[in-house]
Amino acid sequence: MPTPLTGRTALVTGAASGIGAAVVARMAADGAAVIAVDRDEAGLKALAEQVPGIDAVVCDLSDLDAVDALPAEVDLLVNNAGIQHVAPLQDFDPERFSLILRIMLEAPFRLVRRVLPHMYSRGWGRVINVSSAHGHRASPFKVAYVSAKHGLEGLSKVVALEGAPHGVTSNCLAPGYVRTPLVEKQIADQARAHGISESEVLEQVLLAPEAVKRLVEPSEVAELAAVLYGPASASITGSSLSADGGWTAR
Repeated sequence: MPTPLTGRTALVTGAASGIGAAVVARMAADGAAVIAVDRDEAGLKALAEQVPGIDAVVCDLSDLDAVDALPAEVDLLVNNAGIQHVAPLQDFDPERFSLILRIMLEAPFRLVRRVLPHMYSRGWGRVINVSSAHGHRASPFKVAYVSAKHGLEGLSKVVALEGAPHGVTSNCLAPGYVRTPLVEKQIADQARAHGISESEVLEQVLLAPEAVKRLVEPSEVAELAAVLYGPASASITGSSLSADGGWTAR
């Protein structure tokens, strides 16, 4: 039996670990030819050993010329790459702010712009943007990350409206804190800063706004991505699917 993505090509950014790696594995299992993009060459090599047959491409998304040179004949685009920086607004480095928005908002815009003509020509396409609960709610000290995720939500909705006549859908995934290297680093940093244990950081800081007191696993996000390209996906567009443990229910 053909798998759901047989004959489709997918491009996933931030693919070397965490959510990106889980999505790559799921899409490959579903038959896609996957282009895995990340700046982490060693991480991509390890991923290619775990998921044979993927095309690993080393690319720093802060280099917009390099972004514009990525493959354009893509049927499924997953904008997942992200970085974090935590500081009070008055101390937030403007260069760092620009870098985060370049990676997490401008690069996705450029990638969508690049792949849409191919999707339109085939009458089918899926754009999946990995947002966050921070695409719906703010937290102090994360001005760049929150701004980028809110912007990504808006970008996704515009793509949904423009892409609909061409068979292209665009949606966001909005998880709470996911067990990724980015989050694990935040936990360790906050434990040191507050002089408390990592388990206390989880309970008292990260998971405080969530009703479900656990980290989301990357595989769970990959399963949600599969909904957005699967048989029931044709009318799901302009949406943001939450997996935030009830954070945004408050």
